[in-house]
Amino acid sequence: MKTDTRIDKRFAKLRQEGRKALVTFVTAGDPDYDTSLKIISGLPGAGADVIEIGMPFSDPMADGPPIQASGLRALKAGQNMIKTLQLVRDVRKSDADTPIVLMGYYNPIYVYGNERFLDDAVAAGVDGLIVVDVPPEADDELCVPAIARGLNFIRLATPTTDDKRLPAVLKNTSGFVYYVSITGITGAGSAKATDVGRQVARIKKSTDLPVAIGFGVKTPEQAKELASHGDAVVVGSALVTKIAESLDKDGKPTAMTASGVLQLVQSLSGALKS
Repeated sequence: MKTDTRIDKRFAKLRQEGRKALVTFVTAGDPDYDTSLKIISGLPGAGADVIEIGMPFSDPMADGPPIQASGLRALKAGQNMIKTLQLVRDVRKSDADTPIVLMGYYNPIYVYGNERFLDDAVAAGVDGLIVVDVPPEADDELCVPAIARGLNFIRLATPTTDDKRLPAVLKNTSGFVYYVSITGITGAGSAKATDVGRQVARIKKSTDLPVAIGFGVKTPEQAKELASHGDAVVVGSALVTKIAESLDKDGKPTAMTASGVLQLVQSLSGALKS
């Protein structure tokens, strides 16, 4: 694995600046392709340090209602894997530096074809993958070929990942570790900072990788508090909820759709910098 991916460089730069990273998640093609491109292209300027782009899937079992709904909006608008990779290419036309991670489930990748997907992802400008339903036991399937192509393969650790399981989770992980701060689905609640701090400290004893804390982060205050225990905070459900709230009665984007999301990202970023 090369050690100079965009993700590695970004976290190294943030460490030098003594700053925590804001990782933002939105679903590709939500609520439509053009609006999605506008939002994602605007995220770095609003303060996002790493961008996670959700690959829409009809059965997102680890996600709560807001992200499930965002995926269904995207699929209804015609989003698919070809368009998701094109979205990354279009973002890269104006941004060569911000790390981009594709996040989602194995089924759409498998249908697209593993080798074809990995080659096309690298060519598009993807830096890392989070595939939530591919366990370490199946690393030869997707993880090892991804690493061979220079992609970071980012794993999830949870409150139930005990010391016996942790080495398997960390074995082929690179870029950063995504710590799921609650047991359950995305956006389902909020973690206690003290519990998170204890778990992140335990993970950090076993890895030098940055730890990003996600699931249930909704407000700038929460983001700041949780980020103090790790290297980054991930915000997703709050952003896709902001998209949903901005749509008109026909589910179409309004003037507030992109601007509302970017204003929320600005407030989150501001809290981490303060």
